[in-house]
Amino acid sequence: MDQSIKKVIILGSAALKIGEAGEFDYSGSQAIKALKEEGIYTILVNPNIATIQTSEDLADEVYFLPVNAEFVERIIAKTKPDGILLSFGGQTALNTGLELNRRGVFQKYNVRVLGTPIETILETEDRHLFIDKLKEIGVKTARSATAESVTEAIDIAANIGYPVMVRIAFALGGLGSGICNDEEELSQKVGKALTYTNQVLIEEYLLGWKEIEYEVMCDRYSNCIAICNMENFDPMGIHTGESIVVAPSQTLSNHDCHKMRTLAIKTIRHLGIVGECNIQYAYHPESDDYRVIEVNARLSRSSALASKATGYPIAFIAAKLALGFGLHELKNSITQITSAFFEPALDYCVVKIPKWDLKKFRRVSKQIGSGMKSVGEIMAIGRNFEEALQKGLRMLESGAKGLVANKRVAFSNLENALQEPTDERIFAIAEAIKKGFSITKIYELTHIDRWFIYKIQNIVRIEKQLA
Repeated sequence: MDQSIKKVIILGSAALKIGEAGEFDYSGSQAIKALKEEGIYTILVNPNIATIQTSEDLADEVYFLPVNAEFVERIIAKTKPDGILLSFGGQTALNTGLELNRRGVFQKYNVRVLGTPIETILETEDRHLFIDKLKEIGVKTARSATAESVTEAIDIAANIGYPVMVRIAFALGGLGSGICNDEEELSQKVGKALTYTNQVLIEEYLLGWKEIEYEVMCDRYSNCIAICNMENFDPMGIHTGESIVVAPSQTLSNHDCHKMRTLAIKTIRHLGIVGECNIQYAYHPESDDYRVIEVNARLSRSSALASKATGYPIAFIAAKLALGFGLHELKNSITQITSAFFEPALDYCVVKIPKWDLKKFRRVSKQIGSGMKSVGEIMAIGRNFEEALQKGLRMLESGAKGLVANKRVAFSNLENALQEPTDERIFAIAEAIKKGFSITKIYELTHIDRWFIYKIQNIVRIEKQLA
């Protein structure tokens, strides 16, 4: 541990919003506990009074002020901290840290960014820098280019070929991103996106590819472990916050898992990340090909899920690593037996299901895609996928008893309900099976792996047997 660190500012996630919810309160609370265990004076910036981390006896000082560059600079000038943690408050905290660095605030007040260096954060957030960085080690990314105008975006899309995916750098919850099938859609999407940022990424749309995530911890000695791998139920094109997520992955072979793990560790070491990060892949189900979609050099929604699913205290350990500890020097505070340098193993299945409440929003489409609309999520644990899925759907408190045995949901066009994803697509799949759709037809319409469709078929079959 670096003994020169005596006082640290932690940036919280500010107000609850779509894309940043309770998972960052959980992460920040764990970070504060980790710092206080080492006798460090903690200063929290978070305007949301209704959080655990702002509780009276947790941080030594709490500033109920907006998490932005203007207010945080004033707090730095007043409190004179030795270091600052940017990784525990989601995209808001990360963007604030980047803006403070751009203004020279850290250098002016001699404040160290603890954990992942600010240069690395910039390389993971700026899409152009990110692609160039991964090219240095031969790690594949989607064919893409950055554009700063609608005209430039149209030229890039013509070169790549439609459909294309539009993404925004430094954005929260997939804000402004989406799939464009022609020039008209692209002009509209990019025009809107450029109101949020001065840079958009136009990349090839990987239709039907699986989306896989790995949670990785890395210390300053480049010791790395993969905490958990997760698989999205939905294929590429659906934001991971909008998709059902399964941990550990169920449809990957041993070869696939180890290939993704090796690539994750290679990438994280090259980027120079210290602490926790999330790496997302697109993986072709038949050709063994892959693309790295993005790396989040911070605690994320998936980090909270991985921590709860495995019992590994990711945020707590990440805060210790930011102070200069090595993984080999730390114990797992949950088990009190195993080292923190020990990869968890799961003999059960965990399913995360998003919670939508679209009725509360006016003029909002029920279709889901690359931008987040869900307002929360649940996590269910079972001995197998079917059990965890059934538990999860009951926990949503939407009136469903599970996947089946509910009041029949009426779909005016079942094929459209399968092809164009909405918050009810899981029920559309069950309905299609009941109406005699083949597994292959459902797969062709949804691009959801056949393994998951077979498991849904098992649930439908059991309902029929019990009827």
